[in-house]
Amino acid sequence: MADQIINRVANSKLVTIDLEDYYPEGKRVLFDIKDWLFQELVLKEKDFRGYIKNHDWSQYKNQYVSITCSADAIIPDWAFMLLVVNLEPFVEKCHIGSLKELETSIYQDIINAIDGKIYQDKPVIIKGCSNKPVPINAYVMITNRLKPFAKSIMYGEACSFVPLFKR
Repeated sequence: MADQIINRVANSKLVTIDLEDYYPEGKRVLFDIKDWLFQELVLKEKDFRGYIKNHDWSQYKNQYVSITCSADAIIPDWAFMLLVVNLEPFVEKCHIGSLKELETSIYQDIINAIDGKIYQDKPVIIKGCSNKPVPINAYVMITNRLKPFAKSIMYGEACSFVPLFKR
């Protein structure tokens, strides 16, 4: 069969990374402490510690929690630290900031754990377009992580990609 179709992409050394594959399942929760402030403005230590003592922290089991204060209040650093101490036994990850920042932090941990050596001298394509909320920062982080190892880095799909880096 001289007209046999050959899948050159499948037979190539091209490695595809889909950041969506790394997306950890689990509920993302925004924990806003404004309701624990006096008139949503002032943190009273005794009251704050009382809220912490009486709160059911187990409700956050296996969740990703981002702590914030949506009120225009000055919150001492130790208050966030105290919240983390109570959340840590239950949560997958705890972060201070927005849910978007939490997602970036989750991916930062994941990408930092990737062994870049397995991509040594290989052409790598970072798949774009995902159905899960992969933050744009994750694409930047994976590019930085792979650049010392990969022969080349591209973005997109094997059939249509944007070259980013070539050694």
